[in-house]
Amino acid sequence: MDNTIEKRIQSLNDRLSYTRDIFAGKHEDSIRLLDEKLTEFTNRVRNGEVEDPHTEIVSLEDLFVFVEKRLEKLITPMDRVRIVRHPQRICLRDILENVYDNFTEVGGQDEHSLDPSMLIARAVITRRRGKKMHTQSVMVIGQEKGHGAEFRNGGSVKPWGNAKALQYMRVAETEGIPIHCYIFTPGSYPIEDYPGAAQQIARNIYTMAGLRVPVISIISEGGSGGAEAIGLADKRLMLSHGYYSVISPEGGAAIEGRLKAGQRAAPELIEHCAQNLHITAQDNLSFGYIDSVVQEPALGARPHHFDFFRSLRQEVLRATDEVVITNTKPPMVRGLALARLRNPEANLDEMYVRWGMSGAAKNRMRERRQQKFLRLSRAAAIDNRPFLAKNAAALRDWVTKPWMHFKYDFVRRHQRKLHNIMEELSSEWDVFKGRLFSPWKRIASPAEKKATAKELTTLSNWVDDNRVSKWNYLSPRYKVDRTITCPNSASYGCLDLWGPDLFAEFAGVCSHCGYHFPMEPEWYVQNVFDKGSVFEFNREIEAGNPLNFPNFEERIKAAQEKTGCRSGCMTFEARIDGIKLVVAMLMGTFRGGSFGAAEGYKLVELEGEYVLVPDEDAAPVKKEIHCEHIVTLVGQHSYYLYDSDLMTKSYAHWAFLAAEDNPLATFVDCVREDGRVYPRPFAAEDLANPPFHMSKSKVEDTWAELQKSGGYPDIERCEASNGDVYFFSTLYMDRTLAESLAEYRSVERLSNV
Repeated sequence: MDNTIEKRIQSLNDRLSYTRDIFAGKHEDSIRLLDEKLTEFTNRVRNGEVEDPHTEIVSLEDLFVFVEKRLEKLITPMDRVRIVRHPQRICLRDILENVYDNFTEVGGQDEHSLDPSMLIARAVITRRRGKKMHTQSVMVIGQEKGHGAEFRNGGSVKPWGNAKALQYMRVAETEGIPIHCYIFTPGSYPIEDYPGAAQQIARNIYTMAGLRVPVISIISEGGSGGAEAIGLADKRLMLSHGYYSVISPEGGAAIEGRLKAGQRAAPELIEHCAQNLHITAQDNLSFGYIDSVVQEPALGARPHHFDFFRSLRQEVLRATDEVVITNTKPPMVRGLALARLRNPEANLDEMYVRWGMSGAAKNRMRERRQQKFLRLSRAAAIDNRPFLAKNAAALRDWVTKPWMHFKYDFVRRHQRKLHNIMEELSSEWDVFKGRLFSPWKRIASPAEKKATAKELTTLSNWVDDNRVSKWNYLSPRYKVDRTITCPNSASYGCLDLWGPDLFAEFAGVCSHCGYHFPMEPEWYVQNVFDKGSVFEFNREIEAGNPLNFPNFEERIKAAQEKTGCRSGCMTFEARIDGIKLVVAMLMGTFRGGSFGAAEGYKLVELEGEYVLVPDEDAAPVKKEIHCEHIVTLVGQHSYYLYDSDLMTKSYAHWAFLAAEDNPLATFVDCVREDGRVYPRPFAAEDLANPPFHMSKSKVEDTWAELQKSGGYPDIERCEASNGDVYFFSTLYMDRTLAESLAEYRSVERLSNV
C-alpha cells in the first residue's frame, strides 16, 4: 500500500473515532455508513483491487465532509462539551505554533509556580505595512490540556498556576504589551490550602480589572471559576463549538439529582442540564457575556485545520486592534478606522495598528473594562427597590463619582507631597499662633502651667469597656440535650460535646480542635457587631432566572419563605467597638450560601451605596500595640525600623546599608561579612541585586575609591578564568583559597550541572 494512502486512511479512521466519541451512541446510521465505506475501501486497497486509489480516497473524503456537515446541524450542547474535552481537540500549544510567528515559553521561579496546566509564553506577531515589517510582542496565557496531558490535570489549574499567570500579567503591564488569554479548563483544581483556589481566582480578577494593557480572552472550554481566573478582558471571543458556564453539566446534574458522593448522574439528566444551562457560544453571545464568535470547521477544530488557525489569527488581531483604536483614536477618526478594521475581507496582517497607548488612553480602557463587567453583574438580578430609592442610588453615584476620582486619582497619587505641604503649613501656623496669642495666654490663664503639670502627673483611670459576659443571641440548637460528635474526632481525638455547652458557651466551636459548626446568620449579626448598630439596606434585590432554568423560581421562593430573606447575601451597616463598617455577609441557610446574580448585584451596589467618612461622634478606640518584633537600626542620616517577623536580620542589614547611601561602607561590609560567615569571596555581580542595585561602573568606582583611601588594606580583588570579578578579605582567607572558590563558583560548578 502506498505510504500516502495509508496515512490518509489513518486520518479517516481518526475522524471516524472522533465522530463516534462526540456523539456517544447517537446518529449510528450515519457513522455506520462511514465505517462500512472506509472498511471496504481499506480492504480493497490492501488486496490490490483498486486501480486508482488516489481518486477513490478523494471521493471517500468528500463523503466524510458531507456527513460531518450534516451531523453538524444536529449537535446538542452536551455534544459540544464532549468536543472540547476530546483528545483530538486543538490545544494552546497548537495555537501558539500556528497563530503566532514565534514564541518562547516562560515558567515560574520556584516549585509553587511550576504548574504544567498553566502555560505562559512570550509570542511575536509580524505584520506588514507596504514594504515595512512590524513586529509586535504579546504575552500569551492559558490552560494547556494536550501535549503531556498526563501532567496537565485536564487543564484544571492549581492556585500557584493562577498565581504564575498573575505574575506574568503584571510583567506584560510593565512592558506595555497586550495579553492574550486562552481558556481551556473544566474548572479550577479544588485546593483550599493557602493560597486557596477561590482566593487566588479573586486576586486574579481584581488585578485584571485594573490592568493598563489590552486584554483579550478566547474561550474554548470555560468552566466555572477556573475560567474567570484569566477571563476578565476588554474583548472576549468564543470558539463556536466551545462552552462557557458557571458549572459543568455534570455538576448541574449532581445538584438536580441530589446525588451523594460516589453516585453518577444519568446521561439523560446531564443532557437536560446542558440544554438548560445555555452554555453554547450563541447563548453567551445573546446574553452579552462574550463579544463575538469565532467559527470553527464542522464538528470542531482539530490540529490539521490550518484555515481555522488563520481565521483565529485574524480575529485575535481584530479584537486587539479594536481595543486600542477605541481608546486612542479621536471620535471623528475612530468610526472610519473601526469600519475598515471590521471589514470581513480585510487582511489584518497587512494593516498595522500601533499598540502603544498614552496614560490617558490606558485609564479610559481600564474604566471601560470595569464598567462593562459592572453592567453584566446588574443584568441578571431583580431589583425590587422602590422607584425613588433606585433613582436616589443612581444620583448618589453620579454626585460622588467626581469626588471619588479626585480622592483616588489625584489625592492618592500626590498624597505624600500634599501631606508634607500641609504638615509644613500646620507647623508654621502653630508657631505664628503661639507667638500671636502668648501675651494674652499669660494674662488670661496664669495657672495653666500648674494645671498642665498636674494633668501629666496624674495616674490614668481604668475604663470599663461595658462588655456583657453572655451572648446577645443563642442558637436554638443549644436546647438539644444530647452529646454531639465533632467531625474531626477521628483525626484529632475530639471528645463528644454536650449540645447546650457547644452552642451556648463555646459558640459552636470545638474546644479541642477548633472546628466551627455552622451557626445561624443571626448569631453573627447580633454577637459580632455592636448591639443595635446593624442597619440592612438593598434587601429588596433578589435573584432572577436569566437562563429560564426549569423550576428555579420555585426553589428561590421556597428558600425565601424558609429564611425570610430575599437572597443569600445580606448587606448592612454596622459598628464594631464604635468603628463604622459596611458589611456583605453570605448566608449558608439560603441555598447553601451559593453566589448568584442577586449576591453579585448587592456587592456591586456597595460601591456607591455608602462612602464612609470619619464619625466625629464615635468614641475613640484604644488599641493595644505590640512592638516586641520591631527592631531599630541607627544610621548616620536617620533611624530605621523593620519587622523581624517579616524580614530577616541579614536582609534588613543590607537594606539599611543601601538606605544610608554610603557605597564604600556597604562594599566593605558585604565583602567582610561573606568572608566571615561562609567563608567565600564576594561576587561583584551580587551588588547589582536588591537592595543595592549598583551598576558595574559603580562597583568599579567604589573599588577605585577604596584603593585611593588606603583605609581598608584587607580588601583585595581576584578574577575567575571567565572574567568574573570577586573581592575578598585577607582577615578570613588568603588569595589562593579565594581564587579557588571564585573559579569553582563561576566555572567548575556550572560545568558539573
